[in-house]
Amino acid sequence: MADKIKFALALLLLAAGIAGFYLLSEAALILRVLSVLAGVAAGAAVAWFTEPGRRFFVFSKEAVAETKKVAWPTRKETIQTTGVVFAFVVIMAVFLWLTDKSLEWVLYDLVLGWKKS
Repeated sequence: MADKIKFALALLLLAAGIAGFYLLSEAALILRVLSVLAGVAAGAAVAWFTEPGRRFFVFSKEAVAETKKVAWPTRKETIQTTGVVFAFVVIMAVFLWLTDKSLEWVLYDLVLGWKKS
């Protein structure tokens, strides 16, 4: 039950920060942005002390650790793969255009006899 109260308080702090953005409409933009950031920081700080908040932190750390294990492609591999994708897109575009024009010619000129002027 305590976690639910803490989480509700965290959401209220977040909402207060967002409300501060609109209530300070006459103030400088930096103050408005700081009110939102303060609301987010306060909400995150309170949410940190809940059990779901701790689980989320552990999950985040594990996600970062897994990201470090990924074998990312080199710049050369990325450029080559991008080039292959672009070439395939161009070839498919030409193929589909030729197919469309061929079907148009067959239907309109041969089958229906509608000659284009």
